[in-house]
Amino acid sequence: MFYLDHRLSIIIGAYGSGKSEIAVNMSLAQRKALPDKKLLIADLDIVNPFYRSSDCASVLKDADIRLVTPMYAGSNVDAPVLPPDMFVIFDDESYQGIFDIGGEDMGALVLGSLKKRIENADAVIYMAVNSLRPFTSDAEQIAVMTRELEAAAGFKIDGYINNTNLLEETTAEMLAEGESKILEASKITGVPLVVNCAMEGVEIPEGIQKTPELFRMSRKIHYAY
Repeated sequence: MFYLDHRLSIIIGAYGSGKSEIAVNMSLAQRKALPDKKLLIADLDIVNPFYRSSDCASVLKDADIRLVTPMYAGSNVDAPVLPPDMFVIFDDESYQGIFDIGGEDMGALVLGSLKKRIENADAVIYMAVNSLRPFTSDAEQIAVMTRELEAAAGFKIDGYINNTNLLEETTAEMLAEGESKILEASKITGVPLVVNCAMEGVEIPEGIQKTPELFRMSRKIHYAY
């Protein structure tokens, strides 16, 4: 499974791509597969330090997953300060973890500041894509966003995560259409599509998706709209 392949999984993407939901669900899936492993999930959105973890923090705590949030998160202080606890993933190899990177290209600059650390770690960078959101609604837009994020991060993106959805209105056809757009973008960028994501309850008929791996998620983060 894609969430077990590397010691550090980094999730980036455009606004509204569902990065945080994917990150939380990946971390919980890691716990299920690795019951005795030390796990960490770090929110590195220092551009807009508001991580909707209040709805899932207790779930992560109950699963014995270490949650690292930005310094000054939830306050009115606008200060791009990396949480020091995040560095444990580099310093203690007994940990496996996930970095949730917010803020599009501005947020991706965080990765540039960690370049040497990441290069020396068993890390992978995934780009979450919701093709029903602005700026990633077709193959060319996805390719442009990919280039912008790679330029800001100073790293190549290793794979796409198809998270095309309209929350509770999501259908299998929407997911399949998003998959097709991402596969077209892959031809432009050379970045492979790694996995499709779908919430529990969305029926996915056999044969509708071209990508073999399907990651089932459950709603953990509840938005205020």
